[in-house]
Amino acid sequence: MSRHVAIVTDSTAYLPQPAMERHGITAVPLTVVLGDQALEEGTEISTRSLAQALQKRRPVTTSRPGTEVFAETYRRVVESGATGIVSLHLSAELSGTYDAAVVAARQAPVPVRVVDTGMVAMALGFCALAAAETAQAGGTVDEAVAAAEKRASGTSAYFYVDTLDYLRRGGRIGAAQALLGSALAVKPLLQLDEGRIDLLEKVRTASKAIARLEELAVERAGAAPVDLAVHHLAAPERAEALAERLRERVGGLAELHVSEVGAVIGAHTGPGLLGVVVSPR
Repeated sequence: MSRHVAIVTDSTAYLPQPAMERHGITAVPLTVVLGDQALEEGTEISTRSLAQALQKRRPVTTSRPGTEVFAETYRRVVESGATGIVSLHLSAELSGTYDAAVVAARQAPVPVRVVDTGMVAMALGFCALAAAETAQAGGTVDEAVAAAEKRASGTSAYFYVDTLDYLRRGGRIGAAQALLGSALAVKPLLQLDEGRIDLLEKVRTASKAIARLEELAVERAGAAPVDLAVHHLAAPERAEALAERLRERVGGLAELHVSEVGAVIGAHTGPGLLGVVVSPR
């Protein structure tokens, strides 16, 4: 049994399964509550089912993992030989997941460092990959945490949504901002800023908003080595087209991931979401 530093994250990182297996990363699932059903993200509810529920205006909420779920996860990775754990999670401004992990960490049989990355989606995923690469190279818990925090500090995330209504309903954006977007009939561009989702720009049409999203990603990427991720919800053609344009325009591109967000983030953004994560190496 190998002894090592283990990396734990949560299901909102939306890491490709092969990458998780290659780097030995464990993801703790958040929960989507659809009507009276509580379903685990990634295994018990599909994004298609979520999109259909949202379009029919069925009530959809989300909830953090329970402390006991984290405690069991930490026990399992210790049994696999971990002598330390780095537990990296989505912004505490958006979810209580970090708090649940902190409580469970106090009961763990090995040292656990729980980190509020201030990130979400592949902005979180790239932090987990950086920590895992450091751990696999023989790094300590502190070194893996430092690698994740360095990655987080340089990572930017931009999102286009068709409407701010879903974010308003979930309390993830202010009612005044949501009302402004609706009143002006504009298409909103959002950014992840200090762990919060903030309105960045208001653009008149969807096509102009997506073109501006592309420009923001290219400007932020620059020429240095950079990883990108393109996310969507129920908009695969739109995402692939954007990804192809970014492949052509970003000179320092190292890796580019295209993926549909899971049900937790989708519940708060709604169908039509298009996002870009820019993460310099």
